[in-house]
Amino acid sequence: MLNNEEQAESRLAELNELIDLVRPAVQADGGDLVLVSADVDTGIIEVQLQGSCSSCAISSTTLQAGIERILKERLEWVTEVIGSVDEDIDWETSASMGRGGYTPRW
Repeated sequence: MLNNEEQAESRLAELNELIDLVRPAVQADGGDLVLVSADVDTGIIEVQLQGSCSSCAISSTTLQAGIERILKERLEWVTEVIGSVDEDIDWETSASMGRGGYTPRW
């Protein structure tokens, strides 16, 4: 049986592995997925979409129907996924990074 520290390390390793598995799909559209924080005790994970995802009209769908669903399905200890987009990048730069039909959110 794992002690608390070993369990936390194991959970964080699993999470990072899964994030690395999902990132190429987001990167293929000019975006990126970054793990901001992870509380392996409460199961609350915070991620951020960057790059072209900042101006993408479906970024919230990507976060909820994609990232959150995958993390919760594959990691039983994940209870909540908090997601955001990088607000520091201007929409024109963001839109120019993507390959899809991106719509500014203004």
